[in-house]
Amino acid sequence: MNLRWLMRMSKWARNPPSEKQVKLFLLVVAICFSLFAYEYFIGAPEWMKLERVNRRFW
Repeated sequence: MNLRWLMRMSKWARNPPSEKQVKLFLLVVAICFSLFAYEYFIGAPEWMKLERVNRRFW
């Protein structure tokens, strides 16, 4: 465990984040999880997939 992480945890224990910040964090996590689940189970659209580019300069 890094000393910096211990200091950060002690700071959060003394001054916890507000309820609004916790809700925002949970909302962001839920959006990320829903996007991951959509792509995993249904698949990404064709326009969203990357194409490999051959970058030979010979």
